[in-house]
Amino acid sequence: MAALAALVARAADDDPLEALAALAAARRELEALEALAVRRARVRSASWASIAMAMGVTRQAAHQRFRLSRWGDR
Repeated sequence: MAALAALVARAADDDPLEALAALAAARRELEALEALAVRRARVRSASWASIAMAMGVTRQAAHQRFRLSRWGDR
């Protein structure tokens, strides 16, 4: 989480290219954290509907995005 905080701080850099690079790196970090949270929810038997609700997307969108993750589906 400290790395993510540092990236967010760099996103406010006066140099727009540095800010963009930091934002891209932060996005990748957040996507990895999101995938991990989905995996943990599925391991704990959370339904795709409940995961989708927590994420603010449709069940179909959540399932389509994460069903083929490297961890597979339950």
